[in-house]
Amino acid sequence: MDELPAKIAKRLVQELPADERGETAVILGYPVGSVGRRMTPDYVHVYPQERVGVALERIQERGGDAETIPVIDDGRHLLGVVSLRELFFASPDGTVEEHMATALYAHADDDAEVTARTLVDRGVLAMPIVDSENRLLGLLTGDDAHRMVEAARDEDEAHAGASEPLRRPYLTTPVLAVVRSRIVWLFVLAVSAILTVSVLELFEATLEQQVALALFIPLLTGIGGNTGSQAATTVTRALAMGEVRPRNAGPVALKELRTGVVLGVTLGAVAFAVATIFYGVGIGTVIGLTLLSVCTISATVGGVMPLVAKSIQVDPAVFSTPFISTFCDATGLIVYFSIAKSVLGI
Repeated sequence: MDELPAKIAKRLVQELPADERGETAVILGYPVGSVGRRMTPDYVHVYPQERVGVALERIQERGGDAETIPVIDDGRHLLGVVSLRELFFASPDGTVEEHMATALYAHADDDAEVTARTLVDRGVLAMPIVDSENRLLGLLTGDDAHRMVEAARDEDEAHAGASEPLRRPYLTTPVLAVVRSRIVWLFVLAVSAILTVSVLELFEATLEQQVALALFIPLLTGIGGNTGSQAATTVTRALAMGEVRPRNAGPVALKELRTGVVLGVTLGAVAFAVATIFYGVGIGTVIGLTLLSVCTISATVGGVMPLVAKSIQVDPAVFSTPFISTFCDATGLIVYFSIAKSVLGI
């Protein structure tokens, strides 16, 4: 509805049945991207002092397929939840309150993707959605949450592969639409390649004196880019899950710094041994020290970039991939040739 012209959207809403028109109006009242847009306002509820037999009769009449039932008071305030299975096996003369559990809930203005991931990770069947005064507004079902998480994962995977996600099946997507989904990213990566060439030109004399250094450039840029991407992917997911926030940039940077050092020491030691056997101690030392430096820098920058993107209201998955590719290639080469000049004296 948001993507349609106002006149067409209004006409479509008017064509809906009265009950669906009311539900649509409620959902459209919440901000785009909020869980209020993704909840269903059609739910069945029970009261805490209600007898189980009476509650089951209402559920059968109004929501026979409901599995998680919110428990509310007369003011529609959420008190807890009860499972249909629990009520089914309970004594009909008992009260709902005896079987009520604490509710995992979200507010209608909360981020839809974060809420969906929370629901999926906690393994609940549905999550009550409330307003600022804890009044029940609707439910986010497990099926809807799984679809949202899957769509977000597809989008992140597309961004990680330097393209935009296709909004329709691949075989039915026009060629120009496929081109548009990829061309912008290719331009960004082309800028990265130009910067890499510029760095190589700066150290052309160094390469002429020690041609063997050129053989390790793909190894070093590849490891640097992958290390940064791994860190960015991990932190991006932590952001989506609400495990970290932009204000946690310091702890995240320190954690990735230590991770990068460990990775760099491990990979650098192996590279030093292999390179020394074939090219001598000098080249082996250069490769080992470069891997240590590149892994440390790439992991730290890759971990912080999603937090920076989030703080400036940019999609971390979109922002991190091209930036890390550009940064790691150019910076890695500068570090590589600087170490080579110092160690080899060229």
